[in-house]
Amino acid sequence: MSDVLRILLVDDEELARLRLRTLVGDCREVPAVVVGEAANAVQAADFLAAHECDLLLLDVHMPGLDGMQFAARLRQQPKPPAIVFVTAHAEHALQAFELEAVDYLTKPVKRERLQAALQRVTQRLPQAGERSAVPAAEPEVLVVSDRGRVVRVPVAEVLYLKAELKYVTLRTAAHSFVLDDSLAELEARFGDRFLRVHRNALVARVAVRALERRQVAGEGDDEAGESWAVRVAPVEEWLAVSRRQLAAVREALVAAGR
Repeated sequence: MSDVLRILLVDDEELARLRLRTLVGDCREVPAVVVGEAANAVQAADFLAAHECDLLLLDVHMPGLDGMQFAARLRQQPKPPAIVFVTAHAEHALQAFELEAVDYLTKPVKRERLQAALQRVTQRLPQAGERSAVPAAEPEVLVVSDRGRVVRVPVAEVLYLKAELKYVTLRTAAHSFVLDDSLAELEARFGDRFLRVHRNALVARVAVRALERRQVAGEGDDEAGESWAVRVAPVEEWLAVSRRQLAAVREALVAAGR
């Protein structure tokens, strides 16, 4: 790619494209420019035939060929542009990552999430003059806003992700952060590293230390408030395990030799 990330906006709603263009301009930490816009897959294909582009910010639901179908066709090209889906529908996240999308953003898109996606794209694509070089391994990170500052949290440091009201709590050994992402979206992105223990919680597989019957405030499966729970190291916190997830958690512990 060039020194500046070249972006094509593909969305059938003009206002949505305008908002994305504004957000791209606000992501000053990542050098990026919108080089074109398209209202459907046909227009996007015509643009790509005549112009170079590093990234598509691609809507899913569009008239004619939808975003998923268009992405599948682009994958057949020798050097397709990177794709970040931008949609109001969260249910297509799994299919998006099967199509090797770099990220999946749900509307209304927040600047921090878009910026994180652009950073992931720039880290994955070869830089100008380095197309034959082997890119360095990218440490996966979650970008969070904490008291007015942007913090990059390596996924390897995340102990658990827990949905609470409208937000998700991200816990590391040293800090807790609040995310705007949905738990389902996070599971789609990093599910292989995390174990679903409850409808509201994902725990890093390496952090699970024990499974016991315990009193877990407000999350018990029965009237007495007692529930199966996992111990999360090194913070020594306990998170409830739902009956639905109990067998999977046991299997994971056995497989890990714990």
